Amino acid sequence: MRTRWSLVVAVVVLAVAGCADPQTDTKAAPSEVAFDTSAKQEHITSAKVDSIAAELPAEVRERGKLVVGNGSAGGGLPPLGFTADDNKTPIGVEIDIAYLVASVLGLKAEIDTTSWENLFLGLDSGKYQVGISNIGVSELRKEKYDFATYRLGLHAFEAKKGSGLKVTGPADISGKTVAVSSGTLQEAILVDWNKQNVAAGRKPANLKYYQQAADTYLALQSGRIDLYLGPNPNASYHVATQHQTEIVGTVSSSYPVQGLVGITTKKDDGLVKPLADALNAAIADGSYAKVLAKWGLQAEAVPKSLINPPGLPKK
Repeated sequence: MRTRWSLVVAVVVLAVAGCADPQTDTKAAPSEVAFDTSAKQEHITSAKVDSIAAELPAEVRERGKLVVGNGSAGGGLPPLGFTADDNKTPIGVEIDIAYLVASVLGLKAEIDTTSWENLFLGLDSGKYQVGISNIGVSELRKEKYDFATYRLGLHAFEAKKGSGLKVTGPADISGKTVAVSSGTLQEAILVDWNKQNVAAGRKPANLKYYQQAADTYLALQSGRIDLYLGPNPNASYHVATQHQTEIVGTVSSSYPVQGLVGITTKKDDGLVKPLADALNAAIADGSYAKVLAKWGLQAEAVPKSLINPPGLPKK
């Protein structure tokens, strides 16, 4: 069930260091956030910075709007991009980032929700100027697109509340039963960790696969599995709204490279530098932190927006 306006829930905030290894802060304390899922919610914005707006290509400045593709069609995944209580208005952290960056650039944000596949087709065709949809930086994607980073890419280990489990590396999943989706980066991480466990003389984890998230969480509550590894934003939202599980560790989405999520544009179209500068202005004035706090994603904050940093290796 979707949360309603002014529902106050606890969100576990994990401090994450900017490195490749998984990090767990055992001293992290819950903080409270009111998830606003209404269609009339206010977006967090910042003041226009003329010097940054001047960096935009002339045709973009003259057009006066930033056309953003977001791959959350079909309801989406909270708190990234999803549908408000009116069942049509797009909301979420990705939507708020779009409004925030557009405000610094002096542009009007125009959000178009589409499928994941059509998002990239829209970027290629010029239908969308940028894509803001939890797009991870990868070496393969960098051949075709430019990236201005704005969040850490993290996966999270969820466990039943009060489990006492902590995951900081391969040894912590040894002998445990861990649910994961097939064919995902999360699965690749667990397979690699199992190889490390076997090489070290430890038992590998037993990997379990479920077709539906509801089945995964039922198995977690009943004790049939010990852990579930999935995207951190979705895990954080589930922990906050359902109150039955807790995050007991995180790992980079591009392990062993630090995963980063970026605003995506066509290669060499002149947008990536003003986008990065706009993000850094929002980081400096505190509005960026307010956006992440609004959606309980403080653990994914970056200290600086980077242009085309190292990403997920091609292999």
